[in-house]
Amino acid sequence: MEIMLIDFNNLNINKLSFETEFEKKIKTFLEEWFSDSETVKVQTSGSTGVPKVFDIEKNKMINSSEMTCDFLGLKEGDKALVCLPVEYISGKMMVVRSIIRKLKLIIVDPSTKPIENLESEVDFCAMTPLQVENSLDKLYLMKNLIIGGASVSENLKKIILNNSQNLQSTRIFETYGMSETLSHIGLKKIFPHAENYFTVFENVDISKDERGCLKIFAPNLNSEVLQTNDLVEIKNEKQFKFLGRIDNVINSGGAKIFPEELEALVKKEIPNEVVFLGIDDESLGQKLIAVIEGEKSKDLVDKFSDISFEKNFHKPKKIIFIEKIPRTPNGKVSRLNLLKIINEKRDN
Repeated sequence: MEIMLIDFNNLNINKLSFETEFEKKIKTFLEEWFSDSETVKVQTSGSTGVPKVFDIEKNKMINSSEMTCDFLGLKEGDKALVCLPVEYISGKMMVVRSIIRKLKLIIVDPSTKPIENLESEVDFCAMTPLQVENSLDKLYLMKNLIIGGASVSENLKKIILNNSQNLQSTRIFETYGMSETLSHIGLKKIFPHAENYFTVFENVDISKDERGCLKIFAPNLNSEVLQTNDLVEIKNEKQFKFLGRIDNVINSGGAKIFPEELEALVKKEIPNEVVFLGIDDESLGQKLIAVIEGEKSKDLVDKFSDISFEKNFHKPKKIIFIEKIPRTPNGKVSRLNLLKIINEKRDN
């Protein structure tokens, strides 16, 4: 099957042939976008709670699109590629950016290997970490790649760096954002050189609340101040470092443990997906465990034992192997469902 391409500098929806289910969803969204309605419906991922559908103003999506396109230097006639579900803001925004900047948009059905049949260069693409991991041999075709939907593991960063000889003209960024900020409000370069802090776009103000969680005011995207549950370190008015979600914090024997920090450390040494969880414990309140995706392996357990944790209580009390870690439809690890599976195994 030929890869579908839409030229937004010369658009005639009626002359296009939308064949796959994904292509038909793109068509439905285009019809919604070019309708008289001032809003479009967007579904949240459900990674941190119950999925919900809400309306977003088209003019705010246009503002977001211009921020990203300006930051990356995208121009009319450049090629973009969408391979993310269009039900969510990530997929919708790829289409809107293409409309606003008059890009040529390649349509590829979302999958874990979205660009395996791609042969030509692309100026701009967005993928999940899992898609990138399965597309390493074709990343050289990407001029600007943004990775979102989940944090980029240290192991994936290392793999990308080891593949650097093939990525002469490629820039790769990690994104920070959410549905309410219309995709991302900031980017952090991870290739050709790695940055430690996200840099937010113009007209985006950041601060912290009393808990140390990020507050975002981006009036061009959302009229309200957005209060997140993301613990951050703020370097200056435009840069911050993500530390972890406050609702993921594990309280074990009175010590607060940030699982995302431990996962980043472990993934420098272990290629498998690893998730740290706190399970109920009578004496500690919560007991720290590590869940590794894949078959049980003595080699992995030994590698885990060799990791130098900053604090003694950062070492998990137990390591559990699981065949498949549950994820949301857009690829994020579902900690709630994973905890449920672990608790059910304990009860049986």
